[in-house]
Amino acid sequence: MTDVLNTLVNLLELEALEETLFRGQSQDLGFPQLYGGQVLGQALAAASRTVPAERRPHSQHGYFLRPGDPHRPVVYQVDNVRDGGSFTTRRVTAIQKGRPIFFCSASFHSPEDGFHHQRAMPEVSTPETLIESGTAKHSRFPGHPIEFLHIKGNPDSGAPAGQCLWFRFSGTLPDDPALYRHLLSYASDFNLLTTSLLPHGIEFTDPKLRIASLDHTLWLHEDARLDEWLLYVIDSPWAGGSRGLARGHIYSRDGRLIASTAQEGLTRMHDAPIR
Repeated sequence: MTDVLNTLVNLLELEALEETLFRGQSQDLGFPQLYGGQVLGQALAAASRTVPAERRPHSQHGYFLRPGDPHRPVVYQVDNVRDGGSFTTRRVTAIQKGRPIFFCSASFHSPEDGFHHQRAMPEVSTPETLIESGTAKHSRFPGHPIEFLHIKGNPDSGAPAGQCLWFRFSGTLPDDPALYRHLLSYASDFNLLTTSLLPHGIEFTDPKLRIASLDHTLWLHEDARLDEWLLYVIDSPWAGGSRGLARGHIYSRDGRLIASTAQEGLTRMHDAPIR
């Protein structure tokens, strides 16, 4: 692994303080507050530490309560809500400075056979073609291992706003499906809420914009390597009342739908502080 990728993987290797109490370090990505994907990924990692390995997370539903401090560690309290015959449920509270900044529920399921169908992956150019032709915006946060290829255009003409992008973790990850799930939770927050700004010509860096995730849902359908290209298809069906709603589907290169996401967030355009 590269040094920057190893740093991110280490963020998800939480320190156990008690059987259901964990501490995770934080990373400053240059945002005004702690990146929401960090607490999503660490909270799922904390919940997973209390569940038998054969049960895999299939859903995570969380609420962001307060802006986190990227320069302080986060403590995760896991509540054992239910251990059933097929499903296990955990509630996780993320704490900084003695106050909750985020909480979520996570559900785990033992693998079973059953019916199968999925939404088809849209036809888009391969990452290699986009890089070679220079027809996609290639970006990465400084010192961060995720790289993005933003494809021009809206993949869903019925939605007011939408975008497609390829993403991957640069480097080689260990063969650890559990790690991939936690990293996918971490990455699912990137580019989601900002899709609701596209019809309005507002950049998320605009100093008059107050933007913050309010809630986040992730459904994990199948496993996939995160050091290979994945396609994130995002649309925003609605915005109003200083809030925006966005939904996403994440596909592997061979067209498998591996995860679905949804998020509502604050998108307020004036100088009032976030409360």
